[in-house]
Amino acid sequence: MTALDHVGLSVADLDAQAAWYADALGLVPTPAMSNPAIGVRTQYLVDPEDGWAIELLERVGSNPGLQASSPTEAILTRGYGHLCLRVADVAARFAALVAGGARVISAPGPSPMSGLILAYVADPEGNLIEVIERPVPLVEQIGALE
Repeated sequence: MTALDHVGLSVADLDAQAAWYADALGLVPTPAMSNPAIGVRTQYLVDPEDGWAIELLERVGSNPGLQASSPTEAILTRGYGHLCLRVADVAARFAALVAGGARVISAPGPSPMSGLILAYVADPEGNLIEVIERPVPLVEQIGALE
């Protein structure tokens, strides 16, 4: 069996980003860890219901990456494009993220996949987050397991 365990995200300000993700998504922060030999601080923020996590990594001397203004711009650069979270109410989660300091990328609206609602925001450091209302898990919707 394979399951998503965590997503790693390099950040400029570990403390600020950890506080933002904990507040904006209701994630539970673990104690921060340090590896002074390579100048890295790490902290996991764990979803208390499903157990997945976001691993934030702060390294001295890191440089900002892609700061895409839209999902379509993000896919012009190979690599990380966005984090997508399935939620029960896109409008409510979108409003909470924006109220918590996220930048609006696209307001809630219909997805190209029939029957779905989605929205995009950027976290305080510009990383894209998609929130989507999907009545069933993705694999059931697209038939990937049939």
